[in-house]
Amino acid sequence: MTTSKNVLLVLTSNDDLGGVRKTGYYISEAADPWKVFTDASYNVDIASIKGGVPPEVGRDDEDVTQQAFLSNPHVAEQLMNTTALADVDTTAYDAIFFVGGHGTMWDFPTDPSVNLAGHKVYESGGIVSAVCHGPAALVNMTLSDGSYIVNGKRVAGFTNDEEEAAGLTEIVPFLLADTLTQRGATHIPGPSFVENVVVDGRLITGQNPQSATGVAEAIVKMLSES
Repeated sequence: MTTSKNVLLVLTSNDDLGGVRKTGYYISEAADPWKVFTDASYNVDIASIKGGVPPEVGRDDEDVTQQAFLSNPHVAEQLMNTTALADVDTTAYDAIFFVGGHGTMWDFPTDPSVNLAGHKVYESGGIVSAVCHGPAALVNMTLSDGSYIVNGKRVAGFTNDEEEAAGLTEIVPFLLADTLTQRGATHIPGPSFVENVVVDGRLITGQNPQSATGVAEAIVKMLSES
């Protein structure tokens, strides 16, 4: 008898891209993993940093997966009023997935609930995962011994070249790849805007929006083998 797995998607609550324009979570980076997880009959819940309606970017009304995600009753109900991450019992989840979007660069590294949530999932034997700018959640995440969760780990994340291509090198508060490296990680860059998923134990990361499905597939594979 198999038991359904539980996955928590975490979204940014920040809608300000350094005063340049509005930002938020990147819809495809939530929708694509959601499809993989629901196809695997997993339970998928959604939280955001502050709760309420999360800001979004990248809506594509022609994208079938996005439309299925946004119109799904369980998803739509949650997105109307997400639970604040601090109010979620993350020990109930087999995996936590930090969804990207530039908004994450401001609130993921600084909100205490991010550190606590990832810490709890990881140290209870669960998977910590993130895609694109989602690994901003990892730059200040520490374990019980005080070490950074990425220290000594291979990781992927939005590269400096990709940030330059987006024209936002001077706008973001830090360069994600450089900061992950400063925390003791080995950042593994792939070609710009091409899928790149890195699995190092129970830490699974993806480089860009093109990697969101692959990260979710890696999670499903790992949980099916556990």
